[in-house]
Amino acid sequence: MYHYTDGGLKNVWLFNGYTVHKTPYGEAVAVRDADGLTRAICLALTKKAAPLTGTEFRYIRQGGMLLSQPALGKMMGIDGQSVARWEKSGRLPKWADKFVRLLYGAHANGNEPIRLAVDRMQTVERLVKQRIVVREFRTGWKPQLEEASTDPA
Repeated sequence: MYHYTDGGLKNVWLFNGYTVHKTPYGEAVAVRDADGLTRAICLALTKKAAPLTGTEFRYIRQGGMLLSQPALGKMMGIDGQSVARWEKSGRLPKWADKFVRLLYGAHANGNEPIRLAVDRMQTVERLVKQRIVVREFRTGWKPQLEEASTDPA
């Protein structure tokens, strides 16, 4: 078994799904389906009986939802510095532990409103320049977001 310590995790072991390669710099490990592994770890973390550690909380936020500290903070109604403090100190309020478990679980299991909210926060974080194009149809006006280009046409 391989002790998987990605993201600072200390309690994850891989039974299979990886290969070890010798390199000039030592051994390297290649994981098959890294996204699937991250999802499985995050789901396991949401189901563990003990409170999340700061490292586990960060792993779900970063690896599972691809959110920055300010983005998650905004979803929780707090500032990003509070999220940073919890992750560093390992002392999370019970409500934050429960919230991130519920949020990730719903996101991973396909709850469409939650998925859309997380996707929207990821888009905002990427600071993609977009323009709003509004078209009129028989049923009324419909807005659409498009990546902005230098061509206004």
